[in-house]
Formats: sequence, C-alpha cells, structure tokens
Amino acid sequence: MSEKIETKNFLQDLERFARVRGEVAGHLGAIAQTLELAESENEKQSGRLELDRDIEDLKKTSKSLREGVFRLLVLGDMKRGKSTFLNALIGEKLLPSDVNPCTALLTILRYGKEKTVTVHFNDDTPPEKIDFKSFKHRYTIDPTEAKQLQQQQKLAFPNVDYAVVEYPLNLLEKGIEIVDSPGLNDTEARNELSLGYINNCHAILFVMRATQPCTLGERRYLENYIKDRGVTIFFLINAWDQVKESLIDPDDPEELEEAAEKLQRVFQANLGEYCQVNDSDLYQERVFQISSLIALRKRIKDSDTSLEGTGFPEFMGSLNKFLTKDRAIAQLEQAKTLALQINDRVKKSVERRIPLLEEDVKQLKQKIDSVKPEFELLQEICTDFQQEIRTIRDRKSQKIADSFHDYVLNLGNTFETDFLRYQPDLSFLDFLSAGKREAFESALTEAFEKYVNDKLSEWSLSAEKEMDSAFANLSEIAITYGASYSKVTDKITEKLTGQKIRRLSNYTQEDDAPAWAKWAAGIFSLARGNLAGVAMAGAGFDWKNIILNFIAVFGVGTIISSFTGVVLGPVGIGLLGLGVGLVQADRARKELVKAAKKELVKYLPQVANEQSPKVRDAIKECFDTYEKEVTDRMNDDISARKAELDNLVKQKESFEINQSTEIDRLRKLEADIEFVSQKIETAYRSFVNAV
Repeated sequence: MSEKIETKNFLQDLERFARVRGEVAGHLGAIAQTLELAESENEKQSGRLELDRDIEDLKKTSKSLREGVFRLLVLGDMKRGKSTFLNALIGEKLLPSDVNPCTALLTILRYGKEKTVTVHFNDDTPPEKIDFKSFKHRYTIDPTEAKQLQQQQKLAFPNVDYAVVEYPLNLLEKGIEIVDSPGLNDTEARNELSLGYINNCHAILFVMRATQPCTLGERRYLENYIKDRGVTIFFLINAWDQVKESLIDPDDPEELEEAAEKLQRVFQANLGEYCQVNDSDLYQERVFQISSLIALRKRIKDSDTSLEGTGFPEFMGSLNKFLTKDRAIAQLEQAKTLALQINDRVKKSVERRIPLLEEDVKQLKQKIDSVKPEFELLQEICTDFQQEIRTIRDRKSQKIADSFHDYVLNLGNTFETDFLRYQPDLSFLDFLSAGKREAFESALTEAFEKYVNDKLSEWSLSAEKEMDSAFANLSEIAITYGASYSKVTDKITEKLTGQKIRRLSNYTQEDDAPAWAKWAAGIFSLARGNLAGVAMAGAGFDWKNIILNFIAVFGVGTIISSFTGVVLGPVGIGLLGLGVGLVQADRARKELVKAAKKELVKYLPQVANEQSPKVRDAIKECFDTYEKEVTDRMNDDISARKAELDNLVKQKESFEINQSTEIDRLRKLEADIEFVSQKIETAYRSFVNAV
C-alpha cells in the first residue's frame, strides 16, 4: 500500500530536493570555475593541464541540474476529467474543464513569474503571446463541434503545434512541469503528438474514469504504445465518487461495496500487467481511485486543506516516493560520479606534473619520446572500439531493416484477423447512400490509420529490444576497452614519473574506467533528453526517438496516404456494385476485408522495399552519433595527455619555473577540487539518508 502524503508535505519534499539539486549544481559550477582559473594560471606557469573537456562536462551537468524539472505527461481519452484532475493537483482552476475539448491543444504547464500563454504554430506563423481569457475563449470549442471534427478526422486548430502556459504556482515552482495532452480518442495525428512526448517525461499520469472502465480505445493505447516500453505510469481512476451515484440505492453499503469490488477487479485485470517492474507487483503503488472534482473544490477553498477521502494523498505519496527518492537519487548520483571522476583526473594530472618539474628540457623530451609507443596503443584502442561500434551498427541496422521488411510483407497473412477490430461502426448500407458515403469513407480511412499505426508500433517494440541489446553490449565493450586504456595510461605515468601506480584492491573495472568509457557505458550521461528513465545504455542521447520519429515520418505520412488511394479506392468501387439489402450488406462486410487484403498485398512489397532502407539509415544514424561522441572523447583525451606534456616543455624552454611555488599551487588546486567534491558527496549522502 502506498504511503499517504498531503499536498503541503509533497511540496516540502519537492522544495527540499530542489535545494539539494541547486546546491550540487552550484558545487559543480564552482569546480568548473576553479579549473578555468587554474588553467589560466597554468598557462603562465608550468603549462595547461588540458582540462577543457572536463570543464565543459561540469558546466553542462551543472546547468542541466539547475534547470532540471520533473516532467509529467498526462494521457487519457477525452471526457475523463484530465483538466479537473490537473486543476486539483495544482490547486487552482487554471485549465478550462467545463467543456469537452479543453485539451484539444497539447499544453505545457511550467513555472513563470508572470501569467502568460504562448501558442506555438507548426507553420511559419511566429509564436503568439495571449492572455488567459483569450486563450480559453479562442481555443475552446463546443462538444458537438468537437464530435463532428473527430468523425471527419479534422483538427480543431490544424496550424497549432502546442501551447506553453507559464504560471506562478507552488507546484510548478518546486520543479514540476506538466504536459497536458489532447484526448487519446482525438485524431491519429494528435495521438502521435501526445505519444511523442512519452520518452521525454519522467512519468505518465494516465487518467481513466470509474464509470467507463477500460474502454477499447484505452486498452488499444496501453497495448500498443505503453506496454513493455519501460515507462513509469500512474493510473488515476477518476470520478470514483460517481460510482455511488450510479447505484439503484446509493445509501446501501452492501450494494456500494459490491459495485466497488467489481470495478476494482475489472481495473486490476486490465492494468495489472502494466504495474509489473522487475518481477515486482507495484499495482498498489501505481493505481489510484481518485475524486478530482471533490479535491478541486476543497483546494479552491483552502489550498492546504486535507484531501483525505479523495485518493490524492495516496497518489501523491507514491508520486513523491518516485520523484523525490528514486529519480532524485539517480540525478544526484550522476552529479556525484562526475565530480569524483574529475577530482581523480585532476589528482592524476597533478601527480604527473610535479615529478616532471625537476627534469631539464632534454630529460623531459627523452621521457616524452619513451612513451610514444604507449600513445600509439591508446590510438589503437580508440580505433578498435570505433570498429566494434561500426560492426554492431552494420549488423543491427541491417537486421532491424530486414525485420521491418519481413514484418510489412507478413501483414497480408494476418490482415483478415487483425482488421476485424478496426472495422468502422457505421452501417455498410450507409456507404450506398450518397449523403453518408463521405462519413463512411472517413471512418474507413480512420480505421486504416489506426491499424497501420498499431502495427508499426508493434514492430517498433521489437526494434527497441534489438537496440537495447546492442547498447547493452556496447556498454560492456566500452568498460573492457576502458580497462585496457587505463592500463596503458598507467604505464605512461609510471614511465614519466618513475613511480609505480597502486590500485585499491576493491576497485572494479568501472571504478577505474577513463571518462570516455564511463560516458560510453552509461555510468554518467550529460543528456537532458530521455527523461523517462529508460535511456539507452550510456550514449547520453535518446535513441528511442529515432524509431518514434521514423513511425511518425514514414508511418502515417507515407503509408497511410498511399493506402487510402491504392487500397481504399478499389475497395470502394467494388462495394458500389453490390446492390442494396441485408444480404448484400453482410456480403459487403466480408468483401470489404477481402478486397482490402487483395489491394494491401499488392502494395506491401512496395512499402517494404521503399521504407526498409530508410529504417536502416535511421538506425545507422543513431550509432554514428554515438560513435562520433565516443571517438571525439577518446581523441580529446589522447590529445590532452600529449598537450599536457608539450605545454610543460614549452614553458621550460621559455623560462625557469619556480618548482616549490608551482608545487604548492598545484597541490592547492588538488586540495580545492577535493574539498568541493567532498561537499557534493556529503550533500548526496545527507539526501539519501534523509529519504
């Protein structure tokens, strides 16, 4: 059972983490500033230590941590009370919730000192700032009109991309950003827009309704877009208070208990599989019976009032644990790892520099010449790892492209069974009526859109598993190459300083891995991209969006438009010749699927042949991006190590270095970085112990 927490305590926990996050970000920034000043002074003394890459990483991580938010994506069909729920959560009637299409626009709620709305467009129209009243008036439509647009597969605001609402609210100020999506039973284009945000959010809040348990549309989206994708999802069964109102005798406790238990069994049967994490059943921590309208009324009267009985304390307790404990610790762990890594880098650089201060220029050059074979070995390791990436890239990109090709060709074999669930609800006799033919054709087109989208999503899941496997393999390979690399750099240090490097007995390969290997293996990442917590094993960028973008670009954009012309055109002509009558209508249903399959099978080879190379290129692009970043980091490290030595030679050739003064300065730099790194360690430990 999840722990209860009231709104006030939830906000306090968010604020506490925000303070720690800001503190750690400040420490990382302080290390970066210290290193920048030191490098400036190094240039005047014994030479730069070439810490530019470390300084850049520190600044990026500090900025990401300081500006970071917990992003929550709200999903659900229309008329599930998403806006009422959000208003109850933020404690103010901010979003319009009195009409059906209040979420017709994808709306991002974030903190701002002023109340502003900025509407962003998908054409050349510049972003427009408007006030709240105008926003609610202009982008709200009547429920009847919304229904008509949905049937016609038209968007209410086709040129609008999304809206950003900035508001000075406590919840938003404490580091929460909310993406309020259009309804899932809106158009397929809107659905893609909503689902496109999944990988960029920490968690999904899926709003359902107690009086409409697990509709076909909801099950469709859970099955095709959420299942097995590793996203954290909270199910909010809204309007639970209305269960009582729907009873014959609302005052009969036995009837209420029986109705509630029946509903609970239905929801558990449908949602249970989405609450399994690493063989653990988290149903009690992921599914909540809430009454948003009651909670909203309470909070409008008193923002700090108890929400006991509305389901919100239970939900916020679980969300609080997930955000301010699980996710927060993961974020701070990354910062701590980076700080320790750079502290180690500075220490080793100083330890190399100090013994070499005693050498004259001739001796120093001889020692540098002596380690040339080791530097060549480092370059070989870089080249070998680069080749490993390319080998895996070529193998996986071709395998995934082939799987797409085979999957598309196989659609014809299962079409008659698969398409049954998508057939339009309209009477087939309507097709024979000129006045209703357009509506029928629109419904048929929508059915094909859903069918193709779902099938592409099904395929993408297998592609994601292949990519997961590939990057898990690359993670292991990176650590192995990193271990070899560290042995060579240790040898360089030993030859330069004449001192044997001793390793702690409990050091693992990961502990001793160079920075580039840790980045490549995912031990730390500088990306802000994949915020759902399902980042690939290490690359620091979101590869899943490549597959998602492929579906968006080549799925509906190419395949659907072709299907409607190539497949649905001949199907419609065939149906026109069947005549009128019940027998003919039943025959029409069968002929529809048969004719559609016939035309589909003709077209599938073209789709498979045209699109599979694009799949291969998209996957290759992902690996190429990874390879470039890893290779750049390896080459930067090798170049920095060489330049570090060359800088010292150059300085020694220019003037006499005061050894004792320089040693004191370098030791102070080492101590300063160690001191701030310990502050980060202390802040991290204190936070972990407190939660």
